[in-house]
Amino acid sequence: MSGRAGDAPVRVVVVDDDALVRRALVTLLDGVREGVREGVLDGTRGGDRGVRRIEVVGEASDGGTLEPVLDAHPTDVVLMDLRMPGVRGIEATRRVTRRPTAPRVVVLTTFDTDDEVAGALQAGAAGYLLKDAPPDRIVAGVFAAAAGEPVLAPAVARHLVTHLTTVTAAQDEARAALAALTPREREVAQLVGQGASNAEVGSALFLSLPTVKAYVSSVLDKLGCPNRTRLALLVRDARLDPSDG
Repeated sequence: MSGRAGDAPVRVVVVDDDALVRRALVTLLDGVREGVREGVLDGTRGGDRGVRRIEVVGEASDGGTLEPVLDAHPTDVVLMDLRMPGVRGIEATRRVTRRPTAPRVVVLTTFDTDDEVAGALQAGAAGYLLKDAPPDRIVAGVFAAAAGEPVLAPAVARHLVTHLTTVTAAQDEARAALAALTPREREVAQLVGQGASNAEVGSALFLSLPTVKAYVSSVLDKLGCPNRTRLALLVRDARLDPSDG
C-alpha cells in the first residue's frame, strides 16, 4: 500500500465503465500537486520536491480488467466506480483489498444508497465520494486515502449514521425478543434461524424429533413469528455470536 513520503507521487488507477468519465478523472488528477497551506489545493501541476503529486498509472473499465493493471503497476489508490458491467465495484473492492500489497480503494460513484455505502465499506473501501463532489474534494480525497485517512462525502456520512442507527435499533429489538426464551429455546432458535431442519437441530442438540418440533412451536409462538423464515430474519437482526446461545 501507500504511506509513501517526500516527493514520491501518489500512484492512482481509475476504474469506471464510462470512457468519458475516466478521461475526465485522469485529466483532473494526473500531475496535480497537494497544497502546502493547511491542506488546501493550490491547483498547480508539476513535481516540486517535498510536495506530493498524483500520477495516474492506469485505467480499467471494470473489476475484471483492473486485475492486470494492478499486476503491472504498483498502485497506492484505486478510484472505483460501483455500478459497472462485468465485475462490479463492491466485488472488485473486495478483491483489491485482499491483494498482498493492497492499494486503498476510494469509491467514486453517483449512488449513495445505504446498501451500497455499507457494502463498499464492508468490502474494505477506505473512502466513499460522490461524482457531484467539487473537483478539489476528489483530489483531496485521493491524497487523504494515500495518507491512510478515511474519506467520506458529507451526504454519505449522514447515510451511514442513519444506517447504523437503524441496524442497532433492529439488533436491540431482536436480542430483547430472544432474551425472553429459555437457554434451550435460544439454541433451537439460532439453529433454525441458520436454516437447520428439525432433524439437524435434533442431531446438533441431541433431542428427539418430537421434542424439537415442540421447541420450534414454542419459539415461534413466544416470538410472534408466523413461520421459520420470519424467525430466521429475527435471528439475523440479533447478530448473535454462536457462543451466545
